[in-house]
Amino acid sequence: MSTTGETHPHVADSHDLIRVHGARENNLADVGIELPKRRLTVFTGVSGSGKSSLVFDTIAAESQRLINETYSAFLQGFMPTLARPEVDVLDGLTTAIIVDQERMGSDPRSTVGTATDVNAMLRVLFSRFGQPHIGSPKAFSFNVASISGAGAVTFERGGKTVKERRDFSITGGMCPHCEGRGSVTDFDLSQIYDADKSLNEGALTVPGYSMDGWYGRIFRGCGFFDPDKPVRDFTAKELDALLYKEPTKIRIDDVNLTYEGLIPKIRKSMLSKDVEAMQPHIRAFVERVVTFTVCPECDGTRLSEAARSSRIAGISIADACAMQISDLAEWVRDLDEPSVAPLLATLRHTLDSFVEIGLGYLGLDRSAGTLSGGEAQRVKMIRHLGSSLTDVTYVFDEPTTGLHPHDIRRMNDLLLRLRDKGNTVLVVEHEPEAIEIADHVVDLGPGAGTSGGSVCFEGTVAGLRTSGTLTGRHLDDRAGLKDTVRTPTGALKIRGAVANNLREVDVDIPLGVLCAVTGVAGSGKSSLVHGSLPSGEGVVSIDQGAIRGSRRSNPATYTGLLDPIRKAFAKANGVKPALFSANSEGACPGCNGAGVVYTDLAMMAGVATTCEECEGNRFQASVLEHHLGGRDISEVLAMPVAEAQEFFGSGEARTPAAHRILARLADVGLGYLTLGQPLTTLSGGERQRLKLATHMAGDGGVYILDEPTTGLHLADVEQLLGLLDRLVDSGKSVIVVEHHQAVMAHADWLIDLGPGAGHEGGRVVFEGTPGDLVAARPTLTGRHLASYLGS
Repeated sequence: MSTTGETHPHVADSHDLIRVHGARENNLADVGIELPKRRLTVFTGVSGSGKSSLVFDTIAAESQRLINETYSAFLQGFMPTLARPEVDVLDGLTTAIIVDQERMGSDPRSTVGTATDVNAMLRVLFSRFGQPHIGSPKAFSFNVASISGAGAVTFERGGKTVKERRDFSITGGMCPHCEGRGSVTDFDLSQIYDADKSLNEGALTVPGYSMDGWYGRIFRGCGFFDPDKPVRDFTAKELDALLYKEPTKIRIDDVNLTYEGLIPKIRKSMLSKDVEAMQPHIRAFVERVVTFTVCPECDGTRLSEAARSSRIAGISIADACAMQISDLAEWVRDLDEPSVAPLLATLRHTLDSFVEIGLGYLGLDRSAGTLSGGEAQRVKMIRHLGSSLTDVTYVFDEPTTGLHPHDIRRMNDLLLRLRDKGNTVLVVEHEPEAIEIADHVVDLGPGAGTSGGSVCFEGTVAGLRTSGTLTGRHLDDRAGLKDTVRTPTGALKIRGAVANNLREVDVDIPLGVLCAVTGVAGSGKSSLVHGSLPSGEGVVSIDQGAIRGSRRSNPATYTGLLDPIRKAFAKANGVKPALFSANSEGACPGCNGAGVVYTDLAMMAGVATTCEECEGNRFQASVLEHHLGGRDISEVLAMPVAEAQEFFGSGEARTPAAHRILARLADVGLGYLTLGQPLTTLSGGERQRLKLATHMAGDGGVYILDEPTTGLHLADVEQLLGLLDRLVDSGKSVIVVEHHQAVMAHADWLIDLGPGAGHEGGRVVFEGTPGDLVAARPTLTGRHLASYLGS
């Protein structure tokens, strides 16, 4: 070995690039790029241009798949099976940690504290130092019930079989009344049955509980009541059996069955599910029948009386979880217990991370399912902030979502800190403030859908500005204040609003104008708009909740567009409309209308192959012989919205009902989507605009939009503002919860909440026109908006 000094770098240091060649996932058109490691790379481009396909579905997915392959086949059988992405070369990958915007599970027992392990640390702390001492950490967990029992156990000892009596007990912290949910359900019995009818006359009004099927057989043969007697004439014992009886084995016509009362049955079959995931008619039934009230025994804390009685420095674990996290961090900082010093250090660091990341306003008892997409993403970030791992690839999906301009700077610092520890940071982003900090930029486009999927620019931010791409041209765009603002036609009055952190807020939200509600994250915007607005006829709320649907769902089925199309085909050909549905009679028998045939390969990723019988178009061959305007149903579903709008607007295929829905889809900027594209392939921004297009059909007078610019490119924001203007000009009132300064500047009226987050917010700090806010600059929002406008 030479001692004169090595001039050539070590071969191990030559792997400084992530190389991607021939990427074809979704709409990617043979993309080839080389990304520098240990740098911050931002991916830009219009919504639907292929950013997520490249970053999440190609780079991150392959990294995860390769890691999974290092486990044994036995373990892989328990893990999600991932197919190799459509790509020719993927080189230089490192372990990927994905921090996405998927909402957290909405199980009532999942809270911010349980999702981040802070509750686990607090439970250990209270089990060691809480007075009076009540037991192990389990005694402070609202997910563990107290149970006890006794019985004989049999075991081998010294070659003999020995029987001994054993007692056991587990002390859990679950409130026995609400079973750790924090709320109890009350049923309106008048909505479950019609007391004037007998069961045989159809007294039950519960969806699916018909007397024609198995339920009828069970109710008639159980013998607990007379099915021909009106329910109002039931004895107390009979009514109790109908409503509350525990599962009981019965025998009817030589068949063993289980009878169970209606209330426990409804609890298990309906209330155990996420309300959002229910079918519309079941959801309507649940909302009509069930009222959720705070548990009177634990006062919503989910904890047993014993768990609430044990205290440290006068604070119980229930008090600690109810505190604002920034206050809890101060309380933990004052604790001095050398015997648990490592635990306290980790707890302090985790709580400080919450504050640092802009979530200090949350409480640990906040249900995880109520967090917005941006909040959920930042909660997931917390466990990575103190990590000692380096040479990891962190993948972020629009980390500035839901952040006020004031908080974006803080988020940028965190991303740079992760990079400076020697990690590769990949960020999908639209915000100019976040794009500015990139070491490397990849701009995809030039358009969306089939018009996208190509790399338009790769290089520095300065190079992007002069590149002439859509992103480059719009990077320095600034919306200006309007010369004149609209005059309100009325007002929605909110008086004494106290939801969450609101402090008896009185405010008049003007009608007939574009009104923006602003303020830092956690200042009380959603509490004011979603929690305090008088709900009534004509108020249409479009939130950021995910669209639920399988790969059989597409824009045509979701918007109701397929109905008029099917009817038009049926009328033109004199056949049944059901033939033109791939989920009904027209489905290809080979693939059941899926278009692909799945082959399960056990612990390896399953393979989806195009159905040979229908060649992927999902319909029977006989259905495709029927035409409308010279096209068959599969060709119509393959059309982009813009082409279909023209097709159904005139000529033989003219269908006004379909044309109206297509015009709304084009209005929200989805003209490039094909009618039959599976919903599972849509980006977040596309899904929200699809929702908006669907709701625009309603006869609502007031539209409430929750951050409609989420996932929108700078060029698309311009189009969105035009759409909001058209809505207002057509006589609607639009209320927008928004952080995007272009929307603030374009609004007719601003309501700014704050001044801070959590208990430092909850007040209206400004009401007036954007011009007044910029002139006076009394708030954080005012200062940032003035800076944005360059005034």
